[in-house]
Amino acid sequence: MGFRPRKRAATQNVRVCWLPVSDKRITGFAGYKVGMTHVSYTDFTESPTKNQEIVSAATVIEVPPMIVYGVRCYDAERSIGDMLSQDEKILAMLRMKKKPQKEIKDDLVKDVRLLAFSQPDKTLIGKKHIESMELGLGGKDLKEKFELAKSLLGKELKAKDIFKSGEFVDLCAVTKGKGWQGPVKRFGIAKQRRKATNKQRHVGTLGQWHPAYVLYTVPQAGQTGYHTRTELNKQLLAVKQSDAINDINPKSGFPGYGFVKNDYVIVKGSVPGPVKRLVKLRLAGRAKTAKETPLSYVSLEPR
Repeated sequence: MGFRPRKRAATQNVRVCWLPVSDKRITGFAGYKVGMTHVSYTDFTESPTKNQEIVSAATVIEVPPMIVYGVRCYDAERSIGDMLSQDEKILAMLRMKKKPQKEIKDDLVKDVRLLAFSQPDKTLIGKKHIESMELGLGGKDLKEKFELAKSLLGKELKAKDIFKSGEFVDLCAVTKGKGWQGPVKRFGIAKQRRKATNKQRHVGTLGQWHPAYVLYTVPQAGQTGYHTRTELNKQLLAVKQSDAINDINPKSGFPGYGFVKNDYVIVKGSVPGPVKRLVKLRLAGRAKTAKETPLSYVSLEPR
């Protein structure tokens, strides 16, 4: 039921519905999926391969710097006002004009978040328009959060200032779109034998006689893929700066993406969506103990 309705996502700039509780720090960032490769490292978990050298699939995400353009205040239910940067360069990127700031009453504020935007034009993916979003803040109380937010207003954020190698994150993105598909591909139902009804890839029954209508839970054809999905507890195997791009770029670039120009992170396993898709990283909600796992080998032959 967590996957319904199986319809197309409204936007690729997905909404992060839940923010983790943490110490004084920013709890999220955004990047662009580059592609997959494989890496080698020593396994420190309690698995049968503990203390052995193992090879794992990994995904590279390019994380160009983000710019903080505002602070958003919330009461118990909704947003009650924004404090925006007055930097003319930032306002020009947002296509906004200077306007008087709305006064926000401190006694109404219950939560504070950052307003920031990514800079896809710094990459080689061909996208120019910025993508603005909210980033969560951690802190022991509201005063600490607000001080952190004001200190970051108008500044540039980098992934290395937020995440550390070995930490676990949750990834939010829109999956690959597969268009209109039948029930076999969409729900994985069994195919009928050839002599049953002269049909194979159809639903055997649409439900019971009473109630005399088709329930929405019956597997039927429809939109497949291009759904908003969140994957939990993905480990950051490496958080690298732009001076290490030669350690990750293949000789001919990543298929369908090209070359990495900015900071990047290497995530263990797969990530939703095709290459060039916006991916949001959030500190893990079901946190695991972070343990750094230095990489001994990174393949330069992408999949």
